[in-house]
Amino acid sequence: MRILYLFLFFVSFLNASFEEGKEIFKNKCSSCHKDYIPFNLIKENFYEKSNKLLNLKAPTANMIAWAMFESSKKIGDENEEDFREIEIASFLKSYLENPDRFNTICDDTALDFYDNKKSMKGELTDDEYEKLAIHFIEYKDNIQEEIVLKASKYSQDDEKNIIKEAKNSNKKIIVYATSSTCYFCKKMDREVFSKDSIKNIIKENYIFLEIDMDINSLPFSLQKEYKKITPSFFFLNNNEELITQYPGAWVEEDFLKILNEHR
Repeated sequence: MRILYLFLFFVSFLNASFEEGKEIFKNKCSSCHKDYIPFNLIKENFYEKSNKLLNLKAPTANMIAWAMFESSKKIGDENEEDFREIEIASFLKSYLENPDRFNTICDDTALDFYDNKKSMKGELTDDEYEKLAIHFIEYKDNIQEEIVLKASKYSQDDEKNIIKEAKNSNKKIIVYATSSTCYFCKKMDREVFSKDSIKNIIKENYIFLEIDMDINSLPFSLQKEYKKITPSFFFLNNNEELITQYPGAWVEEDFLKILNEHR
């Protein structure tokens, strides 16, 4: 009987879609939980700003998905996908109807900033819990697709205009490969690119392009040169030719030397 129940439960999952779960999240959860916020902002919010940047009262959807599948408190066995879906739906029902701060999958650092969760008993059906589970299971792939669709891409016309501007101003080009989840990129943004010494030399000698590698590919055929390291810096002349690249993070003094070397 238990096997039959699990089988029927799994079949119902097959009919649930990410979009249905997304709609349930929007209608039943979004009053407390925001949907997607980049993790670099979330980290800055909690670890540097004590939640004063975003003032979150509950974890975002991508924080919940991360906790379910990537954290030390992740739910289920990744090698047992069928049963993992059931476990997630069961956890959602148990926690949302009987919230317990000692039985949460939330990050401990952020937990102290959240409001106490109220019971949602009677607000969601078993079918809605199943679809909400599917929403989180498929969240990572779907949200990445949504971000890519919304992100601006560099077209050939864009690249031609950049080259034209570089020639007219007699400047070289720096392409900065970064990532919204890259700690050292954000460290350089704060400690290097915020400095007047860096800003001035870039403004006078370079056209500076920042490319988020989570949602874009590199322009000027640089993708084939990319070593999958963020941050990375590509220096080009105004004929669209790669001069050199510098993978990795740099302190102000060292990056200033690099800029002076190629200006």
